[in-house]
Amino acid sequence: MRRPILVAAIAAAATLAASAGAALSQDKSMSFFVTSAGSGKGADLGGLKGADAHCASLAEAAGVTGKTWHAYLSSSTEDARDRIGKGPWFNAKGEKIADDVASLHGDANGITKQTALTEKGEVVNGRGDKPNRHDMLTGSKPDGTKIADQTCGDWTMSGAEGAAMMGHHDRTGLDESAAAKSWNSSHASRGGCSQEALKGTGGDGLFYCFATE
Repeated sequence: MRRPILVAAIAAAATLAASAGAALSQDKSMSFFVTSAGSGKGADLGGLKGADAHCASLAEAAGVTGKTWHAYLSSSTEDARDRIGKGPWFNAKGEKIADDVASLHGDANGITKQTALTEKGEVVNGRGDKPNRHDMLTGSKPDGTKIADQTCGDWTMSGAEGAAMMGHHDRTGLDESAAAKSWNSSHASRGGCSQEALKGTGGDGLFYCFATE
């Protein structure tokens, strides 16, 4: 009578182990990336909804489905840190970016030029490359909260007016200051919110995308 019970217990344990292994593998699938292309209209992303849709479209084109994607962008009513879920997040190569929101906004997060990859797993040009594309739109302070009047009209403006706070995905700038090395809050765009203005300071209208679940 005991043998069937033992066999059933072993089978159940094997099933549980297999499920745990599958979950671990799934957890390491891509849940963070830098957009390989922006909207083409500067900081006019169609608002937060448009930016989120852009993230989802790029992820799906890269073969990653079944996830909800949000752009790491603050607006006049939302903080970027509250839009991206709880983590952990991994890039297209399965490299961990951060365990949670707190570690993402701490000094030890895993964002570098080599890990802040696009949805295709490609490295994005940084300082010293031509063209430089290291300016990432965020509209945020270092802690991921919003900065008033630095979101290009909540990501709907593409003209000579307005400004957007940007971070450096390669953690490199003109000097060794904390701002120059910040991934999410380095400097504001100069000359407005147009594609030309964003390119003028070393950007291309790119931004970060995170899977919320």
